[in-house]
Amino acid sequence: MYRFFQNEDVLQPWGEEAERKIAPILRRIERQVDEHQWRLLSAYRRAGVSEAHLAASTGYGYDDLGREALETIVAEVFGAETCLFRSHITSGTHAIAASLFGILRPGDELLYITGAPYDTLHQVIGQESDGSGSLADYGISYQAISLTSNGEVDWPAVQQAVTPRTRCIAIQRSRGYAERASFSIDQIEAMIAQARRISPQAAIFVDNCYGEFVEDREPTHVGADLIAGSLIKNPGGGLAKSGGYIAGKKNWVDRAASRLVAPGILAEGGASHGYLRDFYQGFFLAPHVVGEALKGAVYAAAMLEAAGFLSTPRWEDPRTDIIQLIQFGRPEPLIDFCQGIQAASPVDAHVRPEPSQMPGYEDPVIMAAGTFVQGASIELSADGPLRSPYRAYMQGGLTYSHVKIGILTALDRVVERRKSLSGSHSYEA
Repeated sequence: MYRFFQNEDVLQPWGEEAERKIAPILRRIERQVDEHQWRLLSAYRRAGVSEAHLAASTGYGYDDLGREALETIVAEVFGAETCLFRSHITSGTHAIAASLFGILRPGDELLYITGAPYDTLHQVIGQESDGSGSLADYGISYQAISLTSNGEVDWPAVQQAVTPRTRCIAIQRSRGYAERASFSIDQIEAMIAQARRISPQAAIFVDNCYGEFVEDREPTHVGADLIAGSLIKNPGGGLAKSGGYIAGKKNWVDRAASRLVAPGILAEGGASHGYLRDFYQGFFLAPHVVGEALKGAVYAAAMLEAAGFLSTPRWEDPRTDIIQLIQFGRPEPLIDFCQGIQAASPVDAHVRPEPSQMPGYEDPVIMAAGTFVQGASIELSADGPLRSPYRAYMQGGLTYSHVKIGILTALDRVVERRKSLSGSHSYEA
């Protein structure tokens, strides 16, 4: 495959060495995929899934047997009492917002113990009452406790911040646009246990985006009251065309459903239209697709290390999500890398992304996302804000082969730029 690239002489030795090193890790990922696939198959068989469950409902969507069976399957696989797995949820941010609005009431406080959440949630939370419909607009206060210098929860600060008004303690599993590492399920389990000791009355919410099927458990297996995520990320398996999920304890899922739909209707309404077949098949394929994305991320980490860039997690590190952070130090290689990922896309490969302002983001962002489903980050994509230290966040990949091609295309551009520059004008990792 290396013969297709300008810098074959550089990329081939990097690639061959990378694949030699990561071979045992790829086998380990494949074994975990087998475990997840068995769990899903068992749940589908117990639910007695048939062709009738794949049919669409219309109108109010009452008595939708396919929707009900699917949500029973998802709840079982995620270790939850119940769940919503719906096309009506437009994004992960929407699922998280519905969860937070479901838990919190005027006068309550939201406490994020893993630092400030992902950029798109800042407007959901709000800073002051301004009529925007944010949590602040409803008299709900908010604190984010910064992590310690070694990336751990600052428990003394959490202890000091908690009050009788603390109704929701929130954890973000993935790093978002932060340098800190994503949190493993073991770490989240310890966080939940400690948070319960400090604030027994608070509901514990986990933003689970990018983490589904990466480890052998989900946060609901280890005590989270509520989790949420997007179906165009991991759990949709690359087939879901939209949607999100909310899973956990029934009382909290019902409150989120009340916000998402309406009090009294809760989870009983909501026509599935033509989405159920994609949802059933996509969720069934999700372990395999997530495994392909993980293999691609491991390969990317090894290749980026060979190219001299700081990238985390390192290729041999344990993983809890599908995100790979690459620190470029300057804007030029960040832009080159993202443009290379776009050029290796099956959709809009001819489009050259440029940094621009986007709703919900504080800085200009460059986004490479030549995906079949708009914004689907289970498909290969890369993005990053144009701010120091100029990091890209790469995620997804429906096939391992495509991720390899994407990385090689991106690094080919980076290497070519390096060759064209000299002296103080060159950029280094």
